[in-house]
Amino acid sequence: MRQHEKLVEKEKNSNGFKCQHCGEWIYSVPELMGTRHRNHCPYCLWSKHMDHEKQGDRESSCKAGMRPIGLTLKKEGINSFSGRPKKGELMLVHECQRCGKVSINRLAGDDISEIVLAMFKESLNLPKEVVLRLAKDGIDLLIEKDTNLVISMLSVKDFIKLGKI
Repeated sequence: MRQHEKLVEKEKNSNGFKCQHCGEWIYSVPELMGTRHRNHCPYCLWSKHMDHEKQGDRESSCKAGMRPIGLTLKKEGINSFSGRPKKGELMLVHECQRCGKVSINRLAGDDISEIVLAMFKESLNLPKEVVLRLAKDGIDLLIEKDTNLVISMLSVKDFIKLGKI
């Protein structure tokens, strides 16, 4: 059996995967993640381009690494008073390093908050044309003025994870 086939078989048997970016072995434990599906590494936040048309279809032929490039807030319908979108949980924005596809994914409960915060701070230096391209596609990246919001949302996540809330 080839090395790749062995890795796929190991992943199927253990409910985990090896991160293509940092090499860490990642276990998918729904009770720790707060979701039934993991799509990124909690240590480096990188993902793998798996989906083609819609989230969860796993039909992409690309399979390249998807770099975390920023944070946004989940849009949760329209506020009936203001007519503006309601905003909810923190979401990771990933960009495929081969084809440029952008996807938005939930943070997992076991993502390391310091890594998320460091990635957010790096995202503040993205080229303006990237930020504008994402905005044109309806993705509003969080910016420097959102730092306290990000910190407070990550802190709440940590308190929940520790059973303090």
